[in-house]
Amino acid sequence: MKKLSYRSIALSLFVLVFAAAFGVFAQTPAGGVKPSVVAGDVVSADKAKLVLLSKDGTLDAIFSPTTEFKRVPADNPKLSAAVAADLSDIGPGDKVAVSGILSDDKKSIAVRTVYLMSKTDIAARETAERQKWTTRGISGRVSAVDQLTKQVKIEVRGLAGSTTVVLSPKDNAKFLRYAPNSVKFSEAVSSTIVEVQPGDMLRAVGDRSPDGASFAAEEVITGAFRTLAGTVKSIDAAKNEVLITDASTKKDVTIELGTAILIKKFPEEMAQRMAQFGGGAPPAGAGSAPARPVQGPPAGGGAGPGGQPGGPGRGMGGPRGGIDDMLERFPTITIAELKAGDVIAVSSSRDQAAVDRIKAIKLLAGVEPFLRAAQAQAAAAGQRGSQGVSLSIPGLDGFGNP
Repeated sequence: MKKLSYRSIALSLFVLVFAAAFGVFAQTPAGGVKPSVVAGDVVSADKAKLVLLSKDGTLDAIFSPTTEFKRVPADNPKLSAAVAADLSDIGPGDKVAVSGILSDDKKSIAVRTVYLMSKTDIAARETAERQKWTTRGISGRVSAVDQLTKQVKIEVRGLAGSTTVVLSPKDNAKFLRYAPNSVKFSEAVSSTIVEVQPGDMLRAVGDRSPDGASFAAEEVITGAFRTLAGTVKSIDAAKNEVLITDASTKKDVTIELGTAILIKKFPEEMAQRMAQFGGGAPPAGAGSAPARPVQGPPAGGGAGPGGQPGGPGRGMGGPRGGIDDMLERFPTITIAELKAGDVIAVSSSRDQAAVDRIKAIKLLAGVEPFLRAAQAQAAAAGQRGSQGVSLSIPGLDGFGNP
């Protein structure tokens, strides 16, 4: 599985330092040249200079006897938290922001101050964040929102079934929302509880009550996603696209796979048995994969900062679930392994305007048993039309690890 870093932390945290540094140094001294601030990754370091890889390319950051070095902690990325550092603290892969005078060709900068955020500190921050979301995270589908009480009911799914949890935001709780066609935390935008709607996927970090029925949230991220299933008509491997016939609308839809974070195939027997039990875990001996035991801090999970979304707890219910763990053990496939006639399902952003072309977040092949079960259930209930089929495929309704 392609993994998303937690909020692209190595970049997003350092951008705060960059912005602050720019505000400090951007003023032009009397009669002097306006200084610049450049942020980038350290390629190499020696006594005379740093070689940086910035957004504009490679740059030589040249020192002087008065150059200052300061270290900014990854867990508190503010200039006010910076402490004195030394050139020997800097190594390849570290993040730095340097202030100074750019050369006319913009290939070098005479450095006044170097602000360092080491890759070691960043990695420690990522681990701490992942562990926090794993041990204190929750995720599920929003079933109801009460704007008056500020409470959100979410359906939390695990391999053993579903439970309903009532989420209440703590004072000053932070709300974020995924951007259209994105499951990256780094691209999420500030939001409020007003934007949370039934059907949204939600991830949160906070404190769960002892009985598991309620959750006090400190940070919440939501997104609008949908599941689409259909039969493959053709494959364009060069464009990384698949054309399917939507099982509900009977219309053709082009699936773009360029940004998909997961492309897997359900083992045939497991799909058949799980479909018999409504997508939940089959009984003992039915061939389901057991949830992977957690040994030490997990390397990722499913409670959100994306889909990469490492991150919060595994599965739809955090460490209580095992759906994402199960998917990790499924065979990873390529677009070349798909063929006309295969039944696939994809998850995508519900905010996409086009109905005949979507960008897939996840793709699962081998899902025909789930589609048949959903269609049979709709037929038994006497439902007709595209709205009559309620499709639920384990692991597809999540939105990746942040």
